[in-house]
Amino acid sequence: MSQALPPLYALRAFEAAARHGSFTAAAHSLYLTQSAISRHVKTLERHFERPLFIRHGARLELTLAGHHLAQELERGFSLIEAACAATLQQRGSLRLKAPSTLSMRWLLPVLGRFHAENQGKRVQLSSVWMDEDHVDFRNEPFDCALLLSDGNFPAGWQAQELFKEWLVPVCTPAFRAEGEWNMERLLASELIHSSPDRRDWIRWLQRQGITDPHRCHTGPLFDTLELGINAAAQGHGISIGDLSLVARELDNGQLVMPLANAVGTGDSYYFVWPEQQDRHPVRAALGRCLRENLPRPPASLPAFLE
Repeated sequence: MSQALPPLYALRAFEAAARHGSFTAAAHSLYLTQSAISRHVKTLERHFERPLFIRHGARLELTLAGHHLAQELERGFSLIEAACAATLQQRGSLRLKAPSTLSMRWLLPVLGRFHAENQGKRVQLSSVWMDEDHVDFRNEPFDCALLLSDGNFPAGWQAQELFKEWLVPVCTPAFRAEGEWNMERLLASELIHSSPDRRDWIRWLQRQGITDPHRCHTGPLFDTLELGINAAAQGHGISIGDLSLVARELDNGQLVMPLANAVGTGDSYYFVWPEQQDRHPVRAALGRCLRENLPRPPASLPAFLE
């Protein structure tokens, strides 16, 4: 008769604690309490009759036995996740994570077209606010994602580049009013920021030779590009946005560029997925649909500055 195995939930708790090096972080990742993680680890230590961690206050160090167990469990849970992913593929649905502004300004119409043209294939979209785009395929319930990134992804990921990010300043025609616009006039205006760290304006200004970040440390702060663009469209100042995602407003005259310079950030929007999803029929069809329906640039193009 084979030896009884310890509880699966205890093994999962230990693997998370070993991976994070912290009971607190493990608890957060598994939606448990820190005391629950601690109890599960103690259950394993009683089962194996040896310590798995050396505890240095809040810091954890794996023992030799703990190190070997963590390595094997990581492989084992990866196999379990792959088996579950393969089973989910049979249902004909795909779970997609995407940033909220990209979803509103481009993705939703594309998914509507995808579902109309691919009967029986479903994409379940989760549109999520993210200050910096990310996905954790090990611990989040997604099969694929759309991310703004520099293209440096973890081992085991596949990626399809969709379109590059080009930042442009935008405001209403009334806000731009008459007269010549130059850098000093722009800096004297109300600048609208689409992230708390003001990174988009800082990057755009640096490419224009404005290296003092304090020159743009005024103006309202929003946490999404969508809100920043909407504020500019209501005449509250000059926002900074992705050229591809504001093309509609530029073409219909709702927004204009006071200075028509587009700055490349080096980032692009990518369609990414873990390699075990390579053969998912819905993923492959979605990838084709995304490539065939990329956002169009505005009719009047700015000067492009790498």
